[in-house]
Amino acid sequence: MNISELEKSLGHVFSNQRLAEQALRHRSFVNEQQQPDIEDNERLEFLGDAVLSLSISHLLMTYYPEVNEGTLSKIRASLVNDQSLADHAKTFSLGSFLQLGKGEELTQGRYKDSILANAFEALLGAVYLDGGLEAALEVVNRFFHKDLKTVSVSDIGYDFKSSLQEYTQAEFKIAPVYDIIESFGPDHEKTFRYMVTAGDIQAEGFGSSKQAAQQMAAKNALKQIHNPAENE
Repeated sequence: MNISELEKSLGHVFSNQRLAEQALRHRSFVNEQQQPDIEDNERLEFLGDAVLSLSISHLLMTYYPEVNEGTLSKIRASLVNDQSLADHAKTFSLGSFLQLGKGEELTQGRYKDSILANAFEALLGAVYLDGGLEAALEVVNRFFHKDLKTVSVSDIGYDFKSSLQEYTQAEFKIAPVYDIIESFGPDHEKTFRYMVTAGDIQAEGFGSSKQAAQQMAAKNALKQIHNPAENE
């Protein structure tokens, strides 16, 4: 398995490439093999989950020295979830590197958010075992620094998409529609631009993930609704 392209995206060159190979090995693949000595990525995923939580916590302490523990926890939860991890995994086509069983191949497993999120965590676990916490911190910061810098502390925990949907369902009996307009930037630092449309309401939003861009578009739509004078 050639993982040089993967290493470029991660910003980490493995001393022990077997760790990287294991991180990319889904259990469906292992179950089909006749080799009892190969291991899937689930143990590395378990470790990577803890490494990611610690790394994000460490970085949050650095980025937001004045923010209290409760808010830091909410920020971490908003950044670390299956959707955000899958979005980051897609920026460097992680799915193309995975070893999957025939069943997962047939059901488009390379594009499933859950599999991608788990593999991303497994890779972090592999980086930690290969290079220690400092190496893992560098990889996490590489992917999350933009999210960390641009997060709005006052918006943490508020779901603008749900609020907009509640409003449009009540007023217009329709749900908002989100369309991607463009994405730009290097693979490890993509910016997404989305437009939300609901009746006569249209608004755009930018974000370092699709979810973040949609939330920003919904927030801007709500501003139009509640403060129409600002848009005249």
